Amino acid sequence: MLTSIALAFKEGGFWMWPILGLGLATIAISAERFYALFMKRKINQRQVADSFEDSIRRGELDRVIEQARSQEGAVARATLAGARAARALGGKEEIQGKMDEVLITENGNLDRRVGFLSMLGNVATLTGLLGTITGMIKSFAAVSYANPAEKAALLAHGISEAMNCTAFGLVVAIPAILMYSILQNRANRLAEDMNQSALRVFNWLSYAFEPAGMKPFRAADKRTPEINA
Repeated sequence: MLTSIALAFKEGGFWMWPILGLGLATIAISAERFYALFMKRKINQRQVADSFEDSIRRGELDRVIEQARSQEGAVARATLAGARAARALGGKEEIQGKMDEVLITENGNLDRRVGFLSMLGNVATLTGLLGTITGMIKSFAAVSYANPAEKAALLAHGISEAMNCTAFGLVVAIPAILMYSILQNRANRLAEDMNQSALRVFNWLSYAFEPAGMKPFRAADKRTPEINA
């Protein structure tokens, strides 16, 4: 089988090398993105968000920050940024802005390089088509200009080059497009889980940050009459 593939590759001509390069790039991106999206990241951010609820509702922002530092994941980092903004007596806009900074970066990390797979699939198809055209040109040239004794061999060689380029282009393009669909769907699901979970944390912080932030001031107000007395 390997001998047949090597022979077909050789008969495919120059354009088989660009197709091979596209195939290697497809394998590398697919493997890296599969590991990043399926192995490193899990759809469990809702559980991470729920772990902060009690502390946020009690206004224990220092505990929330400590919890967020000890956990990994986008929601934990967004919670850390939002809790710090709330502890600094920031308003809703500041909390949302700090959390959005983290979420925008994380959403970009999810989609990183996935779009290249669609491009690689399309380019592999077009490269195979280009090889088909050049092979057919060689075939027509053989019929027009070659000696009668050589026409059959040159015609067969040109057709072989055309068909092999088409086949190898599709062999690269089909897995690239399939992997693009699989990885894009996974990225969308991870982003939805992350954004919804972060929104829950934002709602808790935006509801509780004023009571938590005003506690020191209220305590100081209560002590003031005693000092004056």
